[in-house]
Amino acid sequence: MDAPVKVREELPRVVRFDPREIRHAVREVEGFNAKLALVITRSVGTMACAYVFAAIALISLPAAVTSGQVIIIVAWVAQTFLQLVLLSIIMVGQTVQSVASDARAAKEFADTETILDRLDANTAGGIRDVLDAIHAIGNPAGTSRTRPSPPGQSN
Repeated sequence: MDAPVKVREELPRVVRFDPREIRHAVREVEGFNAKLALVITRSVGTMACAYVFAAIALISLPAAVTSGQVIIIVAWVAQTFLQLVLLSIIMVGQTVQSVASDARAAKEFADTETILDRLDANTAGGIRDVLDAIHAIGNPAGTSRTRPSPPGQSN
């Protein structure tokens, strides 16, 4: 059984701008609108884009500060910096959470498969061995009692 993917191993792949990965993802969807939305989402949802947006926002900071008006400074912080920069950062966070959720789901699926395999009456090391051990405890030595067969099988 393979170990589940660790989120910290996937984090560098998730947060960087990778044109090759974007091209691969675009090939998997159909229609112009879907392709355009995918390119925009995959591009804006990177830390590289967050840094570019922060630089763009900081260009207008000196003008906001030199105006001396509190309302202009508050508007710059709220409308320019927070909205512009946090958009990308929130998208990156959602992508990281999605990767973590996928890793947890894959681990849970593998665990469930293991449990079901162990509960299978025909699997070696599974519930059949447990049932045989229980029946051996219940039958004193020398007595011959047949063990019940699983449904669908005959003794």
